[in-house]
Amino acid sequence: MKLPRIALPLLAVLALLAGCTAARRAPNGGDPGSADHGGGADHGPVAAGSSTRTITVDGVARTYHVYRPASLPPSAPVPLVVMLHGGFGSGSQAEQWYGWDAEADSGRFVVAYPDGINHAWAVGGGCCGDPGRTGVDDVHFISELVAALSKDLPVDPARVYATGISNGGLMSYRLACDTTLFAAIGPDSATLLGDCPSPAPVSVVHIHGTADQNIPYGGGRGDGVAHIDGPPVPDVVASWRGVDTCGTPTVTTAAPVTTSVADCPGGRTVELITIDGAGHQWPGASPRPFMQHVVGTDPPSTALNATDTIWRFFAAHPKSG
Repeated sequence: MKLPRIALPLLAVLALLAGCTAARRAPNGGDPGSADHGGGADHGPVAAGSSTRTITVDGVARTYHVYRPASLPPSAPVPLVVMLHGGFGSGSQAEQWYGWDAEADSGRFVVAYPDGINHAWAVGGGCCGDPGRTGVDDVHFISELVAALSKDLPVDPARVYATGISNGGLMSYRLACDTTLFAAIGPDSATLLGDCPSPAPVSVVHIHGTADQNIPYGGGRGDGVAHIDGPPVPDVVASWRGVDTCGTPTVTTAAPVTTSVADCPGGRTVELITIDGAGHQWPGASPRPFMQHVVGTDPPSTALNATDTIWRFFAAHPKSG
């Protein structure tokens, strides 16, 4: 049954809220919200497993979810990955769908899953949703999130990364444009919107399907609810090669995946991974047909595992200097 698009925002809220409670429990069975000490932010040790924290930014209480592997040593510096949900999604939904907790267990890093206001991020160019229309400063929120976690965890400032799908992938580009916090970003099914006049050099791995109709690979107005109208994906990636003063990329194809890799000064890399025939999706995720329709994504490609691919890229690219 094909559901009318007008119902998508309400369905997204109801379905995502109904399915998220179980994932928010720490291994000891405690209430993940019990760490809220008020005063604008949660402070104190970050428990092993999943927990939910709150921080007040620009007068608004903002929530984010944290996964800390139990195997992490208490004081050794650790990488931090900020995973940004897509439009109509949430931090809890992103934690459940994309496999980052299991990747964190094997890679020994911490993952933060922030919640956008009304399930969206303000990424520039008036996009997206209520945050884009009202000018929410989501860059400030994510920056404060990283600062807050760095007080309560031994986060390695040279190994802070951002990734995301769709609206979340757009947000990762916005963070690279407007901050110097991140060593690398990993947008999936995304593009760059708004001004980005003088970004700092950063490693980039971008994953995109050639059949993406929400954010077309070749640029132009997409068919999704936000009707995102961005430049061609290869042009976006080329612009980052310019920012990083990279060499000529090397292109290889192992159908249906084509990979373009450019080496850059300071150990940085700009990489574009194109999946022929893939739509608007997170490769390697588990199929969820009904919920994919709700949040406007396509069946996940099986050509690669985006979570593993992005983490291996991040692990190889700490911040230069």
